[in-house]
Amino acid sequence: MTQIASIKLISPDYKKLEEVCNEIKSIASKTGAKVSGPIPLPTKKLVVPTMKSPCGDGSETYEHWQMRIHKRLINIQADERTLRQIMRVQVPDQVHIEIELRNA
Repeated sequence: MTQIASIKLISPDYKKLEEVCNEIKSIASKTGAKVSGPIPLPTKKLVVPTMKSPCGDGSETYEHWQMRIHKRLINIQADERTLRQIMRVQVPDQVHIEIELRNA
């Protein structure tokens, strides 16, 4: 029975994110599964303004630090064997994976 796996990848480092996406796509193409993606989802920007002077006196000049959270979505119509191989992929610490299964 084939299932559709929606794989959502989240990471602040887009290079590691793309490596994992390419690895998942290569596994799916080797096993002959239908793949759509990686679909880039909107990037979330977290901005933290900090005052430059340590004491709080003086002119109010601020630095703005930001962290970008990149997201990708891959939909795979695959059998159980393909999903097992995808589960064995080595994932870096900064990349988070969410897998949602639904029947085709």
